[in-house]
Amino acid sequence: LLLLVAPRGDAGDARQEAAVRALARRLLGPRAAAVELSVEPALAAGGPDIYRLLSPPGAAVAVAVTGSSGVAAAAGLYRYLRDFCGCHLSWSGAQLRLPDPLPRLRTELRVTAPGRYRYYQNACTQSYSYAWWDWARWEREIDWMALSGINLAPAFAGQEAAWQRVYRSLGLNQSEIDVYFTGPAFLAWNRMGNLRGWAGPLPPAWHLKQLYLQYRIVERMRSLGMITVLPAFAGHVPQGVLRVFPRVNATRLGGWSHFDCTYSCTYLLDPEDPMFQVIGTLFLKEVIKEFGTDHVYSADTFNEMTPLSSDPAYLSRVSNAVFRSMTGADPEALWLMQGWLFQHQPDFWQPAQVRALLHGVPLGRMIVLDLFAESKPVYQWTESFYGQPFIWCMLHNFGGNHGLFGTVEAINRGPFAARRFPNSTMVGTGLVPEGIEQNDMVYELMNELGWRQEPLDLPSWVTRYAERRYGAPNAAAAGAWRLLLRSVYNCTGVCVNHNRSPLVRRPSLRMDTELWYNASDVYEAWRLLLSAGAELGASPTFRYDLVDVTRQAAQQLVSDYYVSIRRAFQSHALPELLTAGGVLVYDLLPELDGLLSSHSLFLLGRWLESARAVATSDQEAEQYELNARNQVTLWGPNGNILDYANKQLGGLVLDYYGVRWSLFVSALVESLNSGSPFHQDQFNQAVFQVERGFVYNKKRYPAVPAGDTLGISRKLFLKYYP
Repeated sequence: LLLLVAPRGDAGDARQEAAVRALARRLLGPRAAAVELSVEPALAAGGPDIYRLLSPPGAAVAVAVTGSSGVAAAAGLYRYLRDFCGCHLSWSGAQLRLPDPLPRLRTELRVTAPGRYRYYQNACTQSYSYAWWDWARWEREIDWMALSGINLAPAFAGQEAAWQRVYRSLGLNQSEIDVYFTGPAFLAWNRMGNLRGWAGPLPPAWHLKQLYLQYRIVERMRSLGMITVLPAFAGHVPQGVLRVFPRVNATRLGGWSHFDCTYSCTYLLDPEDPMFQVIGTLFLKEVIKEFGTDHVYSADTFNEMTPLSSDPAYLSRVSNAVFRSMTGADPEALWLMQGWLFQHQPDFWQPAQVRALLHGVPLGRMIVLDLFAESKPVYQWTESFYGQPFIWCMLHNFGGNHGLFGTVEAINRGPFAARRFPNSTMVGTGLVPEGIEQNDMVYELMNELGWRQEPLDLPSWVTRYAERRYGAPNAAAAGAWRLLLRSVYNCTGVCVNHNRSPLVRRPSLRMDTELWYNASDVYEAWRLLLSAGAELGASPTFRYDLVDVTRQAAQQLVSDYYVSIRRAFQSHALPELLTAGGVLVYDLLPELDGLLSSHSLFLLGRWLESARAVATSDQEAEQYELNARNQVTLWGPNGNILDYANKQLGGLVLDYYGVRWSLFVSALVESLNSGSPFHQDQFNQAVFQVERGFVYNKKRYPAVPAGDTLGISRKLFLKYYP
């Protein structure tokens, strides 16, 4: 079984070696010359990746790093930088102050990965995080992936261009294609058959730019020895296919989430219909011709969609049809499938249904991502996916929400328990957040666990993490991190990291203010970080963390003021209502907005301007900006998935969340003044106009930070520290 599941990156040793050396130069500049990097596949002898570190005699080279692949060599390089040079690299910044001279190793260090794969990316990340990326941003991400040891990842850009060619060749006209594709910020759900047409169409220039990006992405990933996962056909088709082939057997699926058939209810081809194989093979051949292949393909037919029948024979036919359409284009095809559906609709996916879907594909020709394994592992109740290989994944984040969160105990134990499970078919670990650029610590930890044979001592690990991240030991900063580790980062049980704080939700009298941790731990961590400001204030990663922890404290304070507002309203205490509401609307939220506006990674303008930057005309710029605004607020025309992708960004807090809270407090005051009851339905109608108004307000937000982060955080602290 493990031999079947063993595609390798196909770049030659010399090409991988050159790619890793180029990465080292991008990272370290001239200092890269003191590190010797080489790739020797024989090191792994056909098994999982290995890297070796040693200091050769003589002074020219401080350390020689050898990896069984480019990725293994890059992971070895980061191990040296992290554990011997005290360096750190993350989404929010790098701390790369190298000792001079570089330290030498007393003995050889040899590390073997516990599994074949370290996977990264979620189907949704393509839209929540990567939607507007250019090549410079992709290059940084692929560097981070390589240094983290990631060797299996999707390359999904540009697929709509391939689909457009296939649809045109089948006889669809452009307008039929235009009403099918969504706008750029919603393509993830178009690809999974959930949505069609919303915020579209896709301009011709979009396809060209995405193709150009995809060429560079697959070339770079493969040059480093990564295996790229390419898109395949899952069975969903545009309505135009029914016009061209009136006798085709296709059924309309139901609405997805809170969408009706205006933008949802896509058509699914019957697995037995000959057009299933024609379309699927045509598409995959087009993809392979365009981008080459590493023989691993992704398709999700029933993501959050109830199948037409629960008959096991039908489910087997569907998965078999998907797999055959892959092998029709590539006889060596391996299907990578997200296992989200099994835990998302457990009432439908009983053991018989799961087994049927999985067994429609020969054993070993499918890899299942156990997508939410840190909270709701599926392998445990499916006898390890009934023999199909699986990857133990940490989902961690929904919608790219901000909010300090982690399940560190679960991820520190989970992968090791899964490997020991009876007849385990686990072949690796994965990071599958819906959105990135948040909670760096959790991802650094998970990446490290992907190379370990046993759990870590977390308190001592996080102490070293703080020192590496800021570039200097600091007792207060280390103390702050140990407090965060035991509180926000240690959610136990079934933890769904969806930020439900009143701050980022539509106001009502029934809001959830419960926390899974002790709020005072965050306030104390805030105090400790601020006290370290004099020593660490020059560190970019420290300033990022100070914003993030202050933001978390402010989020807690918003909940406290909300509770006071509700209590005052329910006991008809107008003065108290005016006081609590006034502080929230006129001071706390503006102060929080000012704090966020002081850091480039917390700016609404950065998200909106990156969307506009992709455009090739004013009309495209407006469409892309509307896509970007809608995704983080209404998520659909009518607030269909309202605030699912909420963010705490400078500009958004003041002009969206703040305006909502102002309207809410005014409505409650008006209700007490007039003696008439507060009607949530009426308020929802009024507040929807405010929310929609924000999406269409055309105000340009700065993409450059303003203000002194430390000063603003200190001011907030002096006013509000409880």
